Amino acid sequence: MNYISMNVVTLLYLVASVCFIQALKGLSSPSSARMGNTFGMAGMAIAVATTIALIFKMQAEFAASDAARTGGGMGFPLVLLGVVVGGAIGAYAAKKVEMTKMPELVAAMHSLIGLAAVCIAVAAVSEPWAFNIAERGGALPFGNRLELFIGTFVGAVTFSGSVIAFGKLSGKYKFRLFQGAPVRFKGQHILNLVIAIALIALGLVFCFSDAVEPAWTPFVIMAALSFILGVLIIIPIGGADMPVVVSMLNSYSGWAAAGIGFSLNNSMLIIAGSLVGSSGAILSYIMCKAMNRSFFNVILGGFGGEATAAAGGAQEQRPVKSGSAEDAAFILQNAESVIIVPGYGLAVARAQHSVKELVDKLTEHGVNVRYAIHPVAGRMPGHMNVLLAEAEVPYDQVAEMEDINGEFGQTDVVLVLGANDVVNPAAKDPKSPIAGMPILEAYKAKSIIVNKRSMASGYAGLDNDLFYMPNTMMVFGDAKKVIESMVKAVE
Repeated sequence: MNYISMNVVTLLYLVASVCFIQALKGLSSPSSARMGNTFGMAGMAIAVATTIALIFKMQAEFAASDAARTGGGMGFPLVLLGVVVGGAIGAYAAKKVEMTKMPELVAAMHSLIGLAAVCIAVAAVSEPWAFNIAERGGALPFGNRLELFIGTFVGAVTFSGSVIAFGKLSGKYKFRLFQGAPVRFKGQHILNLVIAIALIALGLVFCFSDAVEPAWTPFVIMAALSFILGVLIIIPIGGADMPVVVSMLNSYSGWAAAGIGFSLNNSMLIIAGSLVGSSGAILSYIMCKAMNRSFFNVILGGFGGEATAAAGGAQEQRPVKSGSAEDAAFILQNAESVIIVPGYGLAVARAQHSVKELVDKLTEHGVNVRYAIHPVAGRMPGHMNVLLAEAEVPYDQVAEMEDINGEFGQTDVVLVLGANDVVNPAAKDPKSPIAGMPILEAYKAKSIIVNKRSMASGYAGLDNDLFYMPNTMMVFGDAKKVIESMVKAVE
């Protein structure tokens, strides 16, 4: 029985690919993000349904041949089990995960994609005839060996690197490799280079092996070294660069999927993997540009490693001016224009709804209020935009750094909520470790109110000169509680 023709499979995969492209387009703007998510879900539903139909077709072909004795009939139950278990875990995670934990969730998902690529590659090397990439009893073609080598290498690096990134981002584990501080040792880069050369050599041995039986020894050693290399290239990177690393691993997972797609002659995997790979690479570039850092500087270093270490020591005690939430509310209420700069502290406190309420009260008093978003504010790009959208903040009140930086000089009050490095004037100092990093120029405002739990430094490990300026008032405490007190004072 012919369940579905290959022409129909190709057409449905093409439709799913178009949905994925529309999803990326929709997610580029908050106003169209909901529609983008709808396109993404529709595309994935079509891809999964088509794949299940294709499995039925393959089982029918197995049943009509000697291959039926290999256990091919287990294909559909295994896929169904994967859909049910994976879907349940995904639904639970989407419902329970907090926005502050989103980067960890993304890193965990990337690790699974990388591991899936490795598992598929192992299966394809073991039984290539089952994937229609070689005749039964025949050798793997050179092109497929090369694709499987690349897919395995990238997938293994993605898996182990994502596991380390997850541990560093979560901050829950005492294991040294999972701590936010960079892990460095003498000869680290040389070791990485030696492993990379060994990987290439083993890959060539595997690719040029023309025996019917696969060259398992170089393949297994190559996969093991790839897992090790994934750990070694991530552990020297500090917590400040983890958002860039997560984006980079996102790109890696896409390329791993695309590589396996070529081996399996699956257009859906090729297109979807290429979309993920290219979008992740573009996002990594945007983030590096926002921090005035090169991609290779991130991979080879960790954000100002020595600066971070120095910041951990004794720092010069400088006087700061502090005030209460009521003092801040009085200043805000009597201003004509206010710019709010949200940061990770706001996300941790889940204070976005309280901020929306404060802005509504200020607007009733005739105050013009806007939000300023830095490209890397929070833990990942778009983090602050999503939080504000969750609180139903109008899109026209939210401005990107390039659009609003010129307005700080004419603004009465800037309210900084839990942000640090993205408003640090030290970026204007050529001798600073963050010299040249684009920042929100909050220091130009007439008055500045900064809410933080303490005077602790940000991810870059640097003291913030903004906190010590004569026109800055510090309001210490949990962002949500402080904002709620401001709302009561304005009332």
